[in-house]
Amino acid sequence: MPKHTKKSSRPKRLYRVQNWSEYEKALVERSSLTFWLSEDFEQVWLYAGEKQRGSQFEYSDKAIEIMLTIKEVFHLSNRGVEGFVRSVFQLLNLHLPVPDHSTLSKRAQTLQVRLPRKTNGKMNLVLDSTGLKIYGEGEWKVRKHGYSKHRTWRKLHVGANPDNGEIQVAVLTENSISDDAVVKDLLTQIEHTLLACAADGAYDKRRVYAALNQHSPDVEILIPPRKNARIWQHGNSKQERLKRDENLRYIRKHGRQPWKHDSGYHIRSLAETIMFRLKTIFGDKLSARLLETQTTQALIRCLALNKMTHLGMPESHQVA
Repeated sequence: MPKHTKKSSRPKRLYRVQNWSEYEKALVERSSLTFWLSEDFEQVWLYAGEKQRGSQFEYSDKAIEIMLTIKEVFHLSNRGVEGFVRSVFQLLNLHLPVPDHSTLSKRAQTLQVRLPRKTNGKMNLVLDSTGLKIYGEGEWKVRKHGYSKHRTWRKLHVGANPDNGEIQVAVLTENSISDDAVVKDLLTQIEHTLLACAADGAYDKRRVYAALNQHSPDVEILIPPRKNARIWQHGNSKQERLKRDENLRYIRKHGRQPWKHDSGYHIRSLAETIMFRLKTIFGDKLSARLLETQTTQALIRCLALNKMTHLGMPESHQVA
């Protein structure tokens, strides 16, 4: 019988970081407490908005945001960040009250988190999603007794600019929500015109193309049709040809790999890089119990990652 030859893998390319000195400073600055406190936090710490029914807010949204950001960056619990910030204020001789863990938990349910973004003008966009565990079970328990019905997870849907690694929009949903179902909601939060949008085959759905064309009619859509995909609109139709069908025709004629190379689909891998950074820095679990609080926790992580990105990113070039 003929022997099966093992498919040769592509040789790995060697890259070298050009701006290592600047990037190293950015890595150090990420753990600087003064960076996360910001310069004007003393002026915006206490609530100064309109009065409301019932008990009044003592702390501003900015104070809650700072506390929750420090919690995620330094991997603390609500009680832990409360004690951490109290000690910092004592060392700085600041006479400011500190939200307790109960206040942090309650305010996190309604906190509106805005991602810091520096992208201006037309931009490219990559879409992806990842799972974040909640109610996790230990490895021993799973091996001994199996998974329980309480074991579940959330899906974090992200739209990012591949040119600078900046997260433009993020949405947290239950695990039953498909990737294509949230694309319209993601795009409504993006003000800039899209030049190109890349995503994997899970986004090869009609409503995804409709949402992208409605948002930016001239957008180049880089979504690979599934292997069993069919043409949606025949070429002899008088209507304008669909971008998705044109991608499929190119793939049928030249192959999937040539299409990925010629279309620039490789930028989609940068979405996976962003997800990898999120999980490496902040972990793959959510500690909050309610979906509203979990949403705030996930968005705070995206906010912190954007700030880290703004400090500096590596600029690498191929050397071999």
